[in-house]
Amino acid sequence: MYSYIPHTEQETRAMLDAIGVKSLEDLFSDVKEAGCLLERPLDIEKGRSEEQTLDIIRGLAALNIKGVSFLGAGSYDHVIPSAVKSLSSLPAFSTAYTPYQPEISQGVLEAIFEYQSLICELTGMDVSNASLYDGASAAAEAASLAIADKRKSSRVVLSGTMHPFAIQCVKTWALGTGREVVVLPEKNGVNDYSSLESLLDDSAAAFIAQSPNRYGYLEDFTGVADLVHSRKCLFAISSDPLSLAMQKSQAEWGADIAFGDTQVLGIPMGFGGPYCGYMAVRQDLMRKIPGRIVGQTVDTEGRRAFVLTLQAREQHIKRERATSNICSNEALCSLTNVIYASLLGWEGLKEASSQSYSKAHYLAAGLKELGYCAGAGLAPFWCEFPVVFKSPEKLEEFTEEMKRNGIFSGVKLSRITLDRKDDSTLLVAVTEKRTREQLDRYLAIAKREAR
Repeated sequence: MYSYIPHTEQETRAMLDAIGVKSLEDLFSDVKEAGCLLERPLDIEKGRSEEQTLDIIRGLAALNIKGVSFLGAGSYDHVIPSAVKSLSSLPAFSTAYTPYQPEISQGVLEAIFEYQSLICELTGMDVSNASLYDGASAAAEAASLAIADKRKSSRVVLSGTMHPFAIQCVKTWALGTGREVVVLPEKNGVNDYSSLESLLDDSAAAFIAQSPNRYGYLEDFTGVADLVHSRKCLFAISSDPLSLAMQKSQAEWGADIAFGDTQVLGIPMGFGGPYCGYMAVRQDLMRKIPGRIVGQTVDTEGRRAFVLTLQAREQHIKRERATSNICSNEALCSLTNVIYASLLGWEGLKEASSQSYSKAHYLAAGLKELGYCAGAGLAPFWCEFPVVFKSPEKLEEFTEEMKRNGIFSGVKLSRITLDRKDDSTLLVAVTEKRTREQLDRYLAIAKREAR
């Protein structure tokens, strides 16, 4: 089972004893309970050659079904210009990892600096770091920053309408640390603020929310920043960066921390990754922001130059007192973001955002005319909306018929929330990539299924 782990039994036993775990099975128990652990050997016989093994892997890849994607829930099928991959695949970029010697990595540092500038422009914040692992881990980093900023705090309050993966990531981060994670209830698909003030007691460090939220709805944060700040807490908002071309930025809502995932800025869906997390903060928080920051300066001859700045962090100096455990940046992914945004320009970003909005509303309106409960809620949505079926069986019949016609109709919400109440809800995402013909085809199949 563990033939590819090189440690001896004695080494493994010593490590398990050090962390207080009885066996490798116990170590992986959480993963096993979640159904993510393969409980059988790989179907590859020992002694096969490299080419034979590749043939098996190619055969498995050929089993993947291709279709028109209306999938979302954190990963979206946007138009990506061909030049994005061509430029980001250049050897000078694709081999870069971490600029440990920044004085000889000027090209990489300049790209990261441009990425930081892009994030600050989108979010309206003062300072951005050089990226994080993904949007979910960025939520945990926001929680960590907030607790580090407020002395004697140990609690963060999360919006109940955040993506379930982000909520779970923050809860995992808090395990065994004495920190508490409280989830604010939702109502009609958006936050219910009636209990927020009481949850933000002296031990609370932050309120962390998301818009568009897990259902695709745009949250209204009017007055929330004032309430949060009156309790001496920080306000953090996660947003799809492409949506910021249309909706209010985090800074406009009065947030102290902006974060999220930049997959929508030129990174393919790629079976779930790798993606890239962003984080930006007000200037007075920049010494607490995790990860790396690239700064601009001049050399001894007055020429423009770039450096890693404010480095009293991580393994450089602080070690166990570091701002976080982020020891690198997602340099290639953030470079991809910069190339994508540069090719589209601000007008192109607004056009992609606007088309996603318009096409999603066209589809939702068409489904409503057919009698489907689509986008029902008290809040507007951007490019994603829920469709509620009469039963889980009806949802299953709908998605299977769509799949037979080459369409991935959406994400079954309960697959990501693991909540039975969501068994009849389909989350449908529409981007600028979807054509009028594809939308009408979706509606035509939905019409047949509505009979």
